[in-house]
Amino acid sequence: MENNDTFKITYTKQNGESVTRQGKWTNKCREYVANAGHKVLCYLDLEATELAGVDQYRNATNKITDWRIN
Repeated sequence: MENNDTFKITYTKQNGESVTRQGKWTNKCREYVANAGHKVLCYLDLEATELAGVDQYRNATNKITDWRIN
């Protein structure tokens, strides 16, 4: 992805809840493999940022299910 790309991401949280969020790719975002071996996608959560008034970054993991970007 490139800076300022927006997207919808769906993934399963640790508690089993499936969530879909509106995200944005910035220079602080990245995709990596955690020390435990699972994939992680760090992204800017646009909905949480709007509510909080400051940038809110989230991590989507593939511990339970793979994330999907729409």
